[in-house]
Amino acid sequence: MSTGVTITRLPGLLKELHLPAFRESYEPLARIAMKEQMLYPEYLLALADREYQERKIRKIERLIRESCLPLEKTLKTFDLNRLPINVQQTVKCLIKGTFIDQKENILAFGNPGSGKTHLLCAIAHELVQQSRPVYFTTCSFLVQDLLRGKRDLTLQRILKRLSRYQAVLIDDIGYVQHNREEMEVLFTFLAERYERGSVMLTSNLPFSKWEQIFKDPMTTAAAIDRLVHHSVVLELNLTSYRLEQAKNQKRQTGKEKEKNDKLLKTETNNKTIQKNA
Repeated sequence: MSTGVTITRLPGLLKELHLPAFRESYEPLARIAMKEQMLYPEYLLALADREYQERKIRKIERLIRESCLPLEKTLKTFDLNRLPINVQQTVKCLIKGTFIDQKENILAFGNPGSGKTHLLCAIAHELVQQSRPVYFTTCSFLVQDLLRGKRDLTLQRILKRLSRYQAVLIDDIGYVQHNREEMEVLFTFLAERYERGSVMLTSNLPFSKWEQIFKDPMTTAAAIDRLVHHSVVLELNLTSYRLEQAKNQKRQTGKEKEKNDKLLKTETNNKTIQKNA
């Protein structure tokens, strides 16, 4: 086959084969290959690696969109130094994602504002970067979604959709009190998820108060048993991060005011001296 025919047909074939990176890179890489006297397998490997990297980037972008994770809650914006040393070490292990392979859960407890949501979202973002599908939802939204599914006879379809995610992050379980029917569908989800996929959840209520959530001692015990059986518990007994920020901002504002007052006083004194002179 002549070079002209090859150049004419190749872009179309690569488009049909859904190899956009091949199509964009084969000519520039061919020039590099000739210049560096690359062997054919090396040239082909370079093209395949370019296609692989491009697909990985597009996949991660898609997983981020589908995850519904808050984009700003990443490890880069989380101050790990606020955490106890043992929790810091645990987080470093969790972001490797091995807990996903073992179908373990992550349960984060702590006071409001202690950073529970941010921390678990940050871990989830790291999982997405490993091409792992995760899904973020508030407990209230999840419960309402499951309840609609039960009423519309589509609950199994919703559970099947959620089962495609390797981890489901449920934020603020127990923050809003729900009725018994709503908690029944949440228990159904947890039971369906047990040993099949990881659950990541945050709560400001310790297990001793979870009967307030599930309304029934037996259901409460069964839910806790399924969550704890394979789990990592993170205790974040920290002061409110938002409160700390507010205090720091207030201190900073006070320092700036003091500085401005000193500058104003100095300027006033200088004007007085000049006037008297």
